[in-house]
Amino acid sequence: MKWVYIAAGIALYIKMLILPNPQLHLPDFSIVESIVKDGGIPNAVTVIILRNRLYDTIFEVVVFTIAIMGAYFLLANERPSCAIYNFTDKPSIVLARLGATIAALVSIELAIRGHLSPGGGFAAGVAGGTAIGLIAITSSPEWMQAVYQRWHAATWEKVSVLVFIVLAVITLAGVELPHGEMGALVSGGVIPLLNILVAVKVALGSWAVILVFIRYRGLL
Repeated sequence: MKWVYIAAGIALYIKMLILPNPQLHLPDFSIVESIVKDGGIPNAVTVIILRNRLYDTIFEVVVFTIAIMGAYFLLANERPSCAIYNFTDKPSIVLARLGATIAALVSIELAIRGHLSPGGGFAAGVAGGTAIGLIAITSSPEWMQAVYQRWHAATWEKVSVLVFIVLAVITLAGVELPHGEMGALVSGGVIPLLNILVAVKVALGSWAVILVFIRYRGLL
């Protein structure tokens, strides 16, 4: 039977070497310019993620939420770790907190201006989660948990998901905010709001997962 597979593989390679690739004939216009014009912002990638394929993005946010719930569920019956590992030497703490400050500023920049430059909500959330992780490995878990509860981070995470879904459904129904002036901070209709909501969701969700793994695994 393996000779059949070998012969099929050889035939496939011969086909790729001999037969030409079909060429796609498109009208004489720029697809990128068309996408940017439809979205009203210069970042074509953001327009695709939060407008052209917004239906997929909704479920990406939902999948991330389910993943966080899964981490809680899978570790719920385990015994909390007795040993918590984090940085104790001063140089490492200073460098980690400096990196956290930079990552937090980058996160805010990407969330607010991600529709005008490379970046966006998911990148901003990852940067925010990185900042929280760097703080977590230089601080006590009790302090991190206390801050998480004091600011009601779990509630804000759920609210951001619900508001994102509502705004996305309204957008998919055909209701859009004015696009504004191209290149302005307030432009692109609802896209900047969706960017900020995704950033909040990803950052706070990462914070929740970090706390779970510190509690039950003793490390990130």
